Amino acid sequence: MRLLAPLLALGLLLVACDKPLDAAEVAVETASGARHAFKAELALTDAARARGLMFRQELAADAGMLFVFPEPERLTFWMKNTYIPLDIIFIEPDGRILRIARMATPRSEAMIAAGGLALGVLEIKGGEADRRGIAEGDRVIAPSYFPPAPASAIPAP
Repeated sequence: MRLLAPLLALGLLLVACDKPLDAAEVAVETASGARHAFKAELALTDAARARGLMFRQELAADAGMLFVFPEPERLTFWMKNTYIPLDIIFIEPDGRILRIARMATPRSEAMIAAGGLALGVLEIKGGEADRRGIAEGDRVIAPSYFPPAPASAIPAP
């Protein structure tokens, strides 16, 4: 009987970890004005952020995961237990792309640093950033977390 309670708690924890995450439409707007849409799972809790895209065997070209943190910080990610290459896009608080770690190596324990203060990360299928022309300085738009820039902040052509 003493063993039953811990086993039940472990079972509930595993069920909670496998619960599907909410998703959001996320776009990346490039300097050329192109807009690339992704359906991103949301990693908003410590548990969801810790699991990320680990153990996934595939990721669609228009899918991803958006990690949002409570405060800007010097984020580092790794690829341990991640079986597919990813482009890891570090996002500044204003939605601008700070850094892109392209084609991060699956299962690597090497730390991948944002290179500055970031509020979020968008992980997409490895190679998609290059294929779509996404670069540092472009803007990530996820209305609840990274809204579009006000019209007055967009330079005239």
